[in-house]
Amino acid sequence: MRPARALIDLDALRHNYHLARSRHGGRALAVVKANAYGHGAVPCARALAADVDGFAVAFLEEALELRAAGIDQPILLLEGVFSPDELEQVVRHDLWIVVHHAEQIRIIDHAQPALPLQVWLKMNSGMNRAGFLPHELRAAWQRLKDSGKVGDITLMTHFARADEPHVVTTTEQLTAFDAATRDLPGPRSLANSGAILGWPAAHRDWARPGILLYGADPMPDEPNGLRPVMTLESAVMAVREIPAGAPLGYGARFHAERPTRVGLVALGYADGYPRTAPDGTPVAVDGVRTRLIGRVSMDMLTVDLTDLPDAGLGSRVELWGANIPVNRIAEAVHTISYELLCNVKRVRFEYQG
Repeated sequence: MRPARALIDLDALRHNYHLARSRHGGRALAVVKANAYGHGAVPCARALAADVDGFAVAFLEEALELRAAGIDQPILLLEGVFSPDELEQVVRHDLWIVVHHAEQIRIIDHAQPALPLQVWLKMNSGMNRAGFLPHELRAAWQRLKDSGKVGDITLMTHFARADEPHVVTTTEQLTAFDAATRDLPGPRSLANSGAILGWPAAHRDWARPGILLYGADPMPDEPNGLRPVMTLESAVMAVREIPAGAPLGYGARFHAERPTRVGLVALGYADGYPRTAPDGTPVAVDGVRTRLIGRVSMDMLTVDLTDLPDAGLGSRVELWGANIPVNRIAEAVHTISYELLCNVKRVRFEYQG
């Protein structure tokens, strides 16, 4: 059996959820959209079900997958509904919805739900991606109330730069949100992962922890106590030695600076490891740090075993996890951990804890 696998530590997932809830206070929706950021939405939701106040997903199909798996906690659709038919499904499956533009209010106006809808009304406080502008928010809130078809309305916004603690944008968004929602009743939800950890002023009734649940710290320069949930690993499948000056791999990007012992690893970009990872990107072989050398191939990559005389055929290779933070790989390839985690595929997923 090919040794490439993603080990998912469900105890770490629960630890991170409780850390987020403790740091924020109030209640917290565990965000499990995009297949729980690549970790497996159903097993992650089942692992959290006894602890969470609810879940958040991007769209209806993601919620229905959880309901079909027996998840009966509240589930919020962060993108809301796209059609009247979807609103019928929302009612049937007891889901909560975000409303962030006028067409979604129109859909509610024309609906005849059997029960009051649980709505989260989103304000655009400065990210300029989704939500009602500050001067539009009260009218949207009033229209929802006047419809007679909604129950509680939670007021929410989303931060553009909460993972940048020295940038004033989050403070500006907070000020805009508080001014626009002053005197409007109902709970508030502001804090994403970065705001939970770095912006106490954003802590209100509901938190929405996402990436921090999976142990990829959005504030990596501060020790926050998160534990990585995914370990992406494989094993050395062959070993060869090349002389000083010899090229290695596609494009001959790497040339050996000295006689080099090369480990061939059974994992590549088709499995989700980034092809753009440069020479020197850290890996751990049998728990000891070494480096990637040569361009990542579709199904294989190569690592430097020269200074690891005990490593060889079958040695465990960690691409990210406890020894190699996924943020470090993301930094090396100029992306974010979210993208790397969501792209993992073709490997065995094994759940523990």
